Amino acid sequence: MAGVKSGVRFLGMAVALGLLVACSGGGRSREVPLEALTAEQIYEKGEYSLEVDKQPKEALRYFQEVERLYPYSQWAKRALIMQAYTNHQSKNYEEARASAQRFLDFYPGDEDAAYAQYLMALSYYDQIDEVGRDQGLTFQALQSLRTVIEQYPDSEYAKSAMLKFDLAFDHLAAKEMEIGRYYLKRGNYTAAINRFRTVVQDFQTTTHTAEALLRLTEAYLALGLTDEAQTAAAILGYNYQSSPFYEDAFALLRGKGLEPAAKGDSWLSKVYRQMVRGEWL
Repeated sequence: MAGVKSGVRFLGMAVALGLLVACSGGGRSREVPLEALTAEQIYEKGEYSLEVDKQPKEALRYFQEVERLYPYSQWAKRALIMQAYTNHQSKNYEEARASAQRFLDFYPGDEDAAYAQYLMALSYYDQIDEVGRDQGLTFQALQSLRTVIEQYPDSEYAKSAMLKFDLAFDHLAAKEMEIGRYYLKRGNYTAAINRFRTVVQDFQTTTHTAEALLRLTEAYLALGLTDEAQTAAAILGYNYQSSPFYEDAFALLRGKGLEPAAKGDSWLSKVYRQMVRGEWL
């Protein structure tokens, strides 16, 4: 991206960064007021502060000044996307989103619009690393990542957005599993089943489906609902026969004199018909 990936430009650095004039008396010097500098010079000071001095707060001030002093210039546009980037690097996620959104509002057709949208998505995504965090952020990350994928499919950010979308989707399933396990351990089987059912029905492509089927087998057996337990294990065996989760489910059933088999007409039977037999109607 122009202005972001190119790094610090040292051409004219002496002018952009070292514009000092002697004060009257004592040989002291002072920095030229920003108002006396061009937009490009202020912008370069911001890049230098960010990349060389490692002072993001100072860099942010320069980028904001470019926008304030030269609001309709090309440098103001660059400075705005750099505000989003700098805030994100500093983990000021709300501020990063605000700057990225302003860029999208002002320059929706710009070549850097894809990057602004990607920064917006990252500002949500980077806050969901821990499963226990607010899942509202995960939904917002998914929505923003989907926008990158759908509106900018040919951009260099689409592939990364797709990867992060899958990981964020997995986070939602992980949260359902976490809550389901909590209920299961405390004997609240109905509540646990509801959580594991969500994973099986809504998050089939995630890494948590196999365990969800095992936990369903366990919960249904505890309730004496053997048809549902056998069906859950049958689905597990068909899709994840080499998984240790299937071995555990099979052992649970054998302990009751049962074996995996599709039985009854529960929601799991419908899932079995869809996943194993391909009967979608």
